Amino acid sequence: MKLNEILNIVIVASASLTALCILLQARGASLGAGFGASGELFTTRRGLEKNLYDTTIILAVVFVVSLLGSMMV
Repeated sequence: MKLNEILNIVIVASASLTALCILLQARGASLGAGFGASGELFTTRRGLEKNLYDTTIILAVVFVVSLLGSMMV
């Protein structure tokens, strides 16, 4: 396998996993928030939610770095 093929696989995998991680994060606003009545409390992330958040950031960084690397090759 060439380096370009490996980078293409990493790009597709990291993009797919990043999208999946973003969709799994359930911190969406309710319908009332669209009209100005959110009423949500700001809390810290803990447990699985924090791990999912950190994984999303790592995957996004891997995606960007692999895109930049594929443009250099």
